[in-house]
Amino acid sequence: MPATLQTEHRRGTFRLIAGGDWLVSEAPRLDAELQKLETGGGGDAEIDGSGIHLLDSAGAWLLLRTKRQLEAQGKRVGTFTLPDVYRPLIDKMDQADIGAPWRHAGRRNFRDILERTGKATIDAIKQGYAMLSFLGSVTIETSEAVTSPRRELPWPAFVHQIEETGLNALPIVGLLAFLLGVTLAYQGADQLARFGAQIYTIDFLGVGFLRELGGLVTAIIIAGRSGSAFTASIGSMRVNEEIDAMQAIGLNIAETLVLPRVLGLVVALPLLTLFADIVGIIGGMVMCYFNLGVTIPVFMRELGGAITVNTLMVGLIKAPVFAFMIALVGCFEGLRVERNAESVGRLTTRSVVESIFLIIAADAGFSVLFSILGI
Repeated sequence: MPATLQTEHRRGTFRLIAGGDWLVSEAPRLDAELQKLETGGGGDAEIDGSGIHLLDSAGAWLLLRTKRQLEAQGKRVGTFTLPDVYRPLIDKMDQADIGAPWRHAGRRNFRDILERTGKATIDAIKQGYAMLSFLGSVTIETSEAVTSPRRELPWPAFVHQIEETGLNALPIVGLLAFLLGVTLAYQGADQLARFGAQIYTIDFLGVGFLRELGGLVTAIIIAGRSGSAFTASIGSMRVNEEIDAMQAIGLNIAETLVLPRVLGLVVALPLLTLFADIVGIIGGMVMCYFNLGVTIPVFMRELGGAITVNTLMVGLIKAPVFAFMIALVGCFEGLRVERNAESVGRLTTRSVVESIFLIIAADAGFSVLFSILGI
């Protein structure tokens, strides 16, 4: 049945009478008619939807928008009648926060730019302060869990996180490390060929991959894979009110949700980095064999002369730090999720961006520190 819309004025009261099927297929026509309503200024208003046969979210939104427009015009909407079957839908949508229509900001002047810069700076400081507070909380919980004889680490969850973040990530880490090793060896040989020094491609590959690229690329992959998963899973628990239920029964959220993820990733990422180093070197070795004709014994002999144990350890030492930052940011943003799905996606994206930024910043800091120490 087509949707119907009638208006009348009775004893100073504006009445809106709706009937038929208020569905999304009727929304364009109804929207145009509702925009042309003449309500007659202030006074009382009533919305009579008792004649509605079918109602979906589009029709409910049109009715709610009309109600709010009437209230904005100074009218008192005393009666809002609907069939009982559709009352929960209207109540649910009425509780939702429907923001004002978006308007183009137009050309911004210098003052607007300064205002946005200042606001972004203050938000960044608040974000950093909140993250430091979260770091302190996690550190205290970790120390108590490790040192207190009465408290046990959540071993099943800890092992599960090692499996999820480490074992299940081996295929993608191995594939990308192999391809990166092939690319690095090919590009290095292409540039060193100008000087007739293709043999030093092996030195370049070994030192570059073990010290920097292996750990850095693995950490970035895990930030996009596991860090985002931490935020999404904890955020979904926040939306579904599971975290509230856990707090209500007395569970420690940091110990139950955060600690296994942090410790699991701190254990898994160094092992993934070592795996990536090995696979990346194999990729470079395959490239050198087919492109330069370097046999495996020659490759291993040259590689052994170029790298030492310190070369490997420099890359592995950074891995636990990267893992701690990824897990910390992922869990922190997950616990900040609001009770809507849009917040889950927004904070998941933010956690990946923040993790990658911190990884690269920390890697730069390690490079400066190792340079000062002569390592």
